Amino acid sequence: MYGAVLHTLGKPPRYEQFADPVAREGEAIVEVRAASLKPVDKQLADGSHFASPRQLPVICGTDGVGYLSDGKPVFFGGARPPYGAMAERTVAKAAFCFPVPDELNDETAAALLNPGVSAWLSLVHKGKLKAGDNVLVLGATGTTGKLAVKIAKLLGASRVVAAGRNEQVLSTLPEHGADTTIHLDVPEDELRERFASAAREGGFQVVLDYLWGRPLEVLISALARNEFAISKTETRLIQVGESAGPTISLPAAVLRSTALTITGTAGIPPMEVLVDALQKVMAHGASGDLGVETEKVALTDIEEAWVREYPGRRVVVKP
Repeated sequence: MYGAVLHTLGKPPRYEQFADPVAREGEAIVEVRAASLKPVDKQLADGSHFASPRQLPVICGTDGVGYLSDGKPVFFGGARPPYGAMAERTVAKAAFCFPVPDELNDETAAALLNPGVSAWLSLVHKGKLKAGDNVLVLGATGTTGKLAVKIAKLLGASRVVAAGRNEQVLSTLPEHGADTTIHLDVPEDELRERFASAAREGGFQVVLDYLWGRPLEVLISALARNEFAISKTETRLIQVGESAGPTISLPAAVLRSTALTITGTAGIPPMEVLVDALQKVMAHGASGDLGVETEKVALTDIEEAWVREYPGRRVVVKP
């Protein structure tokens, strides 16, 4: 079979032959129909991710959509190394192959489910979002950030503030449920005041951070208190990505003066939580409530597609 084969960390994968997978007990062979190319796939392949492969070669791709031997369409994740989703066939645990409704086509399911479930779990499982909460999405102009804005509204958030660096995409986010938008590429003092102004209307109960780096530092300084006062609300900050920088400076006084909790998204949640999120996102995708703009790319062109930029769209690789 053919796949997107990675031989060297930091180099694009190549379209070439690879040994066919053989299923072990509890596993299933999947005939792949579509796999999305995500930032995490590139991070894994360039060696910057904590789960980057230690042994090469491997096939790239963390999840996708395909068909089992009985013809049932499934969304799958966690292919057994060295196999991945960007191939004609792969092998994954049968428990991680989830039925896809007929209303979702292969491309939409491949592009939507990973970022949609990630945003859903970040808001519900980690952020403990309740109806009436105020939400800030820091990094709202990326694929997952845009979905998080929409999902927060679907879950009953009272106010959703969308902050991002892509001004063109940012201007479209009110259509997806954003009540307020904040452009991040402004002087630091101005950005701090914009965050502080947005927080005056009940604060933020949930913050999804896809950026880290300078934008988060400015946000934290805007939320910090410089006096003894009764805390009216707790802010639960969920750290998801680091596209603005891998480190921040966090003064200890901030955590002593502000009801701020910072947590990450590491680990797979309990299976019942994961399945519930998948089913909810699939249902909203099938109804048209959630969607992702896609760009189809043939597996044969993976080396070129890997290094190209597709602003506002999620690349879907088709074997």
